[in-house]
Amino acid sequence: QVQLVESGGGLVRPGGSLRLSCAASGFTFSQYTMRWYRRPPGKTRESLASISSNGEGTWYRDSVQGRFIISRDNAKSILYLQMNDLKPEDTAVYYCTDGETSGQGTQVTVSS
Repeated sequence: QVQLVESGGGLVRPGGSLRLSCAASGFTFSQYTMRWYRRPPGKTRESLASISSNGEGTWYRDSVQGRFIISRDNAKSILYLQMNDLKPEDTAVYYCTDGETSGQGTQVTVSS
């Protein structure tokens, strides 16, 4: 079955960076647009970024444009989210999705 496993979260100071990974299995990863979203504490989910199946098309939420970079390695079936210049408001649980299935999420906390 489809399985998505996020990793790479943690505690980071404002201005710091993290790279999230999402290991995919159970489906033909290279044929799917993939997405990252997050759920801040006490708030509804926010779509963050998406990447086309071949990696040539990307979309970003305005608030992360220029700071986050979505990428993928289709040979390894891994989705990435490079997050730079992190802010306290980026604190959330981060998830990857193929549009139907999501992983368990990885916690990102930005705090001094």
